[in-house]
Amino acid sequence: MNNNENLSAEMFSRFCELVYDKAGIHLGPQKEALVASRMGKRMRALGIGRYEEYYRLVKDDKDGDELVEMLNAISTNVTYFFREEHHFQLLTELLQQWHGGGQRSYRIWCAASSTGEEPYTIAMTARAAIPDVSDFKILATDISTRALDVAKAGRYEPRHLEKVPESMTRRFFRKEPADAANRSYVVNDELRRMLSFARLNLARPPYPMKGPFDIVFCRNVMIYFDNKVRKGLLDEIWRLLKPGGILMVGHAESLSGMLGNFRSVKPSVYIK
Repeated sequence: MNNNENLSAEMFSRFCELVYDKAGIHLGPQKEALVASRMGKRMRALGIGRYEEYYRLVKDDKDGDELVEMLNAISTNVTYFFREEHHFQLLTELLQQWHGGGQRSYRIWCAASSTGEEPYTIAMTARAAIPDVSDFKILATDISTRALDVAKAGRYEPRHLEKVPESMTRRFFRKEPADAANRSYVVNDELRRMLSFARLNLARPPYPMKGPFDIVFCRNVMIYFDNKVRKGLLDEIWRLLKPGGILMVGHAESLSGMLGNFRSVKPSVYIK
């Protein structure tokens, strides 16, 4: 099956509308080949030969399982440990400042956790910054069940840890199997106890969490949304943050005109 020939402009448009309606993700025309290829692979797994038939399957799916599979197929999960490192330097400063002021309980939300590198980086940074605090919880959410499965497993190839300081690799990861040449690095229980993972569709507010959170990492996900979806997401973050809480976003994300009462602290960092 040649996916590019089979996916007509009309069908691509219908899939775009469906993805936006269900997940708030805007697919531009430059994504047509990617969508055709990745959905074509999913269709072959199901024994479906026509895009229109697959569209009807997803649209009429009552329990939403195939919608999740489609979103898993077309999602691009690009992430790595200590991405945009200055945010984690700021995290260290904030935690030590709050700890010095007597705070002993911390709640952080990683809104687009992908395959886990970001929330585990948050956990490593926190444990290194305030090692004697036990009441530290990180909520890691993502729309992709496939990405969340990788995150929950916490198993990474050596190349994925290239940006992790060697001291943190030794402290927070174990090698498995220990005697094999092609070893994986597995997150240890000290970090796992700090995290909980959950699927969340950011395009469907209100969210079930109560908060309040001290910090929200919502990085490099709003670039996939239009302003309407971004505004709903930012309103929910505002609701869930404590007064004086911090929002960190990706460098490439422009939020001009949508920040409401958030005040800029520095580029890509805002305070409630």
